[in-house]
Amino acid sequence: MKRTLMTAAAVCALMAAGACASTDAMSESGATAGAVSDSAMAPPVTAASAAAFVADAETRLAALSEEAARIQWTRATNITHDTMWLESKINAEYTELQVELANGAAAFNDVQVPDDVRRKLNLLRLGIVLPAPNRPGAAGELAEITTRLDSTYATGKFEFKGRQITLDDATTLMAESRDPAETRALYEGWRTISPVMAADYTRMVEIANEGSRELGFADTGAMWRAGYDMEPDAFAAETDRLWTQVKPFYENLHCYVRGRLNAKYGDAVQPDSGPIRADLLGNMWSQQWGNIYDVVAPAEGGASSYDLTERLVASNYDARKMVETGEGFYVSMGLPELPETFWERSMITRPRDREVVCHASAWDLDNADDIRIKMCTQVNGDDFYTVHHELGHNYYQRAYKDQPFLFKNGANDGFHEAIGDFVGLSALTPTYLNQIGLLQTVPGAEEDIPFLLKMALDKIAFLPFGLMVDRWRWGVFNGETSPAEYNDAWSANMLKYQGLVPPGPRPANAFDPGAKYHIPGNTPYTRYFLAHIYQFQFQRAACKEAGWTGPLHRCSIYGNKEVGERFERMMEMGQSRPWPEAMQAFTGESGNDASAVTDYFAPLNAWLTVQNRGKDCGWEA
Repeated sequence: MKRTLMTAAAVCALMAAGACASTDAMSESGATAGAVSDSAMAPPVTAASAAAFVADAETRLAALSEEAARIQWTRATNITHDTMWLESKINAEYTELQVELANGAAAFNDVQVPDDVRRKLNLLRLGIVLPAPNRPGAAGELAEITTRLDSTYATGKFEFKGRQITLDDATTLMAESRDPAETRALYEGWRTISPVMAADYTRMVEIANEGSRELGFADTGAMWRAGYDMEPDAFAAETDRLWTQVKPFYENLHCYVRGRLNAKYGDAVQPDSGPIRADLLGNMWSQQWGNIYDVVAPAEGGASSYDLTERLVASNYDARKMVETGEGFYVSMGLPELPETFWERSMITRPRDREVVCHASAWDLDNADDIRIKMCTQVNGDDFYTVHHELGHNYYQRAYKDQPFLFKNGANDGFHEAIGDFVGLSALTPTYLNQIGLLQTVPGAEEDIPFLLKMALDKIAFLPFGLMVDRWRWGVFNGETSPAEYNDAWSANMLKYQGLVPPGPRPANAFDPGAKYHIPGNTPYTRYFLAHIYQFQFQRAACKEAGWTGPLHRCSIYGNKEVGERFERMMEMGQSRPWPEAMQAFTGESGNDASAVTDYFAPLNAWLTVQNRGKDCGWEA
């Protein structure tokens, strides 16, 4: 789930925010001249001047966003002192412009304007993830901090068994090891790269909160929550409601997995009650548990008749063929092929001669056709899914490219993630693997529980993590969590939402949040929680549109051009309308509904309930 989205508007969203140099210059010249009044310098506050302001803002943002994106791409694919310097400089410049425009947009808060102009004015205020205050030096300081945080994460290494290893190495070892001493060493070792980030992160929060208050928000977390076409508190309540819909299923899965871990490792490592030890789940952040399927598979009938990674290798897939296959899915639905420049300019495998950000991401560098992915692709089942997901971003970017600049984005950030995840649901079905020749026959119903359990270990296990990351940040931004409490609050959220605990006591200087990319990378995370709800809404609606009458988990919309046409219409809307209208356009529903998740997994939930009879499920937070 570690994904960064770089679209025209998301360049705006992912930048550190900055000070307003042009405002400073105007104030200075006004003071020197003395004869120019404030009213003479300020444009008239009318509907016409609001429209003119928005048009000028879009022109300036579009021009600078391409330069920013190209510099960011260069740094992400070649991390050096010089590329970091260039990115810090352009980030500061871009966010200075953002803050100038956000403050300018606020001048029209009480002016009656057309709906599209009002929406653009609101987006100008909400388009900055980390707004710096409007004072000299703030933008530069914030840009330096955010670049330093991101690069510290990207270049992180730690010692394991006498050698320095990267996150890539540790991720593979964590997935494969069944030695609790080894998994603990990996879990704790990776988290040694993040304590150095804590002071920078604290200062970053101070600067961003100052900037958020200048824009009229209580704090930066409140500003993030305001970007969903509802009031910030209402959005928080809505995510709580969605979690309530799926929490019983998660607790059922947690109970079952804990029991199987206890059976393997014994009470001394994993008791059969209470929380689960986080390092035993096969993932560095315990956000997906699919890597330990061999440990938790059903006692009888748990073996799958195929292994996707083995099938890919046997079929002579390489990294490029993986991406070509992903493209083929979208083309089969009637969408156009990717441009030739995609293949010329994307980073599909990890270069051997330089440091790069391997974190998979999809990019739109020119707000038009220069779309790319950046991945260190490996031939395995996980990356097969990731390719289909990342290309979803690219196809969304291409679909809304004719929208005005401020509308070149997803209906909300959860939509941008859900597009690819929805396609990924089909991409993992035996039905699709059979359609593209990776499977000769589709397994029977006897393999449904193993298939659904594997899916749940990733999709359902992720939900509380998708919620807790920003719950932690909201507490940091609003001051409920002090810097001294950063790590304790993170561990408390792990226990409250996931029912997990670290494998041992954490050091006094621990900053475990910094060991998760999206914290130093400053990518809001609730989008991923929403995406894990939306993708199942999309799946249920698409399969209904396709006339599918079987179980949802067996439905593949590969080759269905009717679904593709409706899909394209939703994507073409970009952010031009409130997200419920985009949801309505594709699904016929106008709200969030996690019942689609429980519909998809209903057979598994019933099976888990039987397996858990007599067990003491749940945990105490």
